[in-house]
Amino acid sequence: MKDFFADRRPHNGLTYADYRAQWREQKDQSAEGLDPDERKTLHYLNYNWERQAHVHDNYTPSDDLQEAANTIEAPQLWMVLTEPWCGDSAFLLPVIAEAAQLTDDVTLRILLRDDNLDVMDQYLTDGSRSIPKMAAFSDDGEELFTWGPRPEGASQKFAALRAEYDDKMEMVKKLIAYYEDGAWREADAELAQAIRVPKPAPSDT
Repeated sequence: MKDFFADRRPHNGLTYADYRAQWREQKDQSAEGLDPDERKTLHYLNYNWERQAHVHDNYTPSDDLQEAANTIEAPQLWMVLTEPWCGDSAFLLPVIAEAAQLTDDVTLRILLRDDNLDVMDQYLTDGSRSIPKMAAFSDDGEELFTWGPRPEGASQKFAALRAEYDDKMEMVKKLIAYYEDGAWREADAELAQAIRVPKPAPSDT
């Protein structure tokens, strides 16, 4: 069992409702008196709020994901490390949240990355603190699977953009456009694959 799980830090994380409430409060603050970096963060918070709302408005979990959720036979805690300023998370966290609602056996809790860097550093992607990053645990702390920070298609797109563009902002702009074209839906199939309980092979007897 990981130390942070034994310390019940995931258990004490934010519910999705609390995460969104905190996010709403942050995005609705006045820009008056903020420095340039804080204004930029506020800009991202507002754009990402619109993006996550778009996903919720346009997403229905697939039958495959529902069937996968139905295979969960014991309680699981899904921990997601993320931040509301993250563009990837704005598109992908709603899919995770709706997947978690498909069964009463899943509890979703969110840890803010920047407040939990010691946990984040156990889930690096190519040495980077990339988010959103999800880890699923059994009641006794066994790590069942991890997912993120992007679906495979988005990861390939990001790698191609990074090779093509020196300008980080242009690269991010293109990646966001990729998500806006519906690429966030790729997360549905990958989550179904990740959570599905393997079925025993048919007996020959």
